[in-house]
Amino acid sequence: MTIAAIELLASGPRSATFSVDAERHLYERGAALAWQVRKPDGGLAAEGRTRRVVFTAVQLAPDEAYILHAGGARLEFRTRPETALADIRDFGASTDAPNNAEAIRRAISALPAGGTLKIPAGHWPSGPVFLKSDMTLLVEEGAVLAAISEREAFPVLPALHPDGRVLGTWEGVAEACYASLINALDCRNLFITGKGIIDGGGNRGDWWSWPKETRDGARRARTLFLSGCEDVVLSGLTIRNSPSWTVHPVLCRRLLAADLTIENDPHSPNTDGFNPESSSDIRLIGLSISVGDDCIALKAGKRSPNGGPDRPTEHVRIANCLMERGHGAVVIGSEMSAGVRDIAITNCHFKGTDRGLRIKTRRGRGGMVSDIRLSDSLMEDVATPVAVNSFYFCDADGRSDYVQSRSPLPVSAETPSIKSITIRNVTVSGARTAAAVFYGLPEAAIHDIAFEDYSVSFAPDAQAEVPEMALLLPPLRHAGIVAENTVFSRLARLSPAFIHPAQD
Repeated sequence: MTIAAIELLASGPRSATFSVDAERHLYERGAALAWQVRKPDGGLAAEGRTRRVVFTAVQLAPDEAYILHAGGARLEFRTRPETALADIRDFGASTDAPNNAEAIRRAISALPAGGTLKIPAGHWPSGPVFLKSDMTLLVEEGAVLAAISEREAFPVLPALHPDGRVLGTWEGVAEACYASLINALDCRNLFITGKGIIDGGGNRGDWWSWPKETRDGARRARTLFLSGCEDVVLSGLTIRNSPSWTVHPVLCRRLLAADLTIENDPHSPNTDGFNPESSSDIRLIGLSISVGDDCIALKAGKRSPNGGPDRPTEHVRIANCLMERGHGAVVIGSEMSAGVRDIAITNCHFKGTDRGLRIKTRRGRGGMVSDIRLSDSLMEDVATPVAVNSFYFCDADGRSDYVQSRSPLPVSAETPSIKSITIRNVTVSGARTAAAVFYGLPEAAIHDIAFEDYSVSFAPDAQAEVPEMALLLPPLRHAGIVAENTVFSRLARLSPAFIHPAQD
């Protein structure tokens, strides 16, 4: 019998999140795994069965020693200390209230450093909530924190702090935005956890009717917005029904998101799942994402007279995630002007997305995307498994000659650069357009692309379609690896093993 490999991902005061056999599975195991959390004296604290590789145990006590038993292995751990436990009901919150934001504000204000704020079972309508440093927000199983529909109850966050630092962004530019249901601004040491639901209220009010516009000078709300935060854990929760991007950390460091379920209506506009922007040391582990746009999108600002976040997004680890139905599974760009680098995607399952790994940019962006690694993953029914596009026709001038010209233009600070992409041990079934497409600029070719153990089979009923959002691209059906202005460093054990379009 093989003994399970257990890792403690995060331990809060009243919950803990683990991975079991993460390197042997994708998002799910083939069969359910029984687990127990016991006290050192043998007393049972929590138990369950799960097919998920990553799972969360709740109803634990703070600052206590425990032992997880799973798959023939054991792991000793300790929960975090807690200075106080507050219940929002003790501050006037009620499931009958039309808006509990003020009661929750009072509870957060009274909470000492190191305290936990509990949202118990029930449906809790609320306007925007602002967290503070050194606290735990515990959304218990059966609890739904639900955004109210009245947009006038949502304050507008300015583009900049009073000291000039970027606060809010919209598609890589510093802009005023409506506050989110949950907001954390310049917070440290946050733990947001539980088995409950955070509902952003996207289908209530008018949020989805103006996706690219402003109302009263502000852009749409997110559901969970983190700006300038450090040392943050998100675990166990379901986050759904977002007005726009669902979870948006900008200018953050050291963030772990584990065992989250992110769900949005498939027809909701620009409701990306998880979008780290100009952030570093990010771990996304065991997420299930099914949304109306990209599942995970890595951003790094956009060149604009209005300014924006000017730090790279770097040192990102994405593992054991299930990404379904979105426009792209893991997407880099098109806001990448400060650079995106050192991104590792492992043991993930992409299912029914338009694209799998997608990198999109254009002239005018500048910046560099480099050291991107996808390995040990499975794609099913993904139209274009790997797509790298330097002619992405976003923004008002996206179809201009400057962006779309196939003639070489002078290299400048506005010229984007893409290099060092490795695809290893990836299996694709049900692809439609091509095994992969690379469209590099004639003045800035895509460099150092490596494929090894890459197996692709195609959907027999596929119709020819354009594989990327750019002008002058021919429709493709069952093509191999299509490459323009691209330099490969390694091609080993490929199926299909050719680098030119092929139609059948």
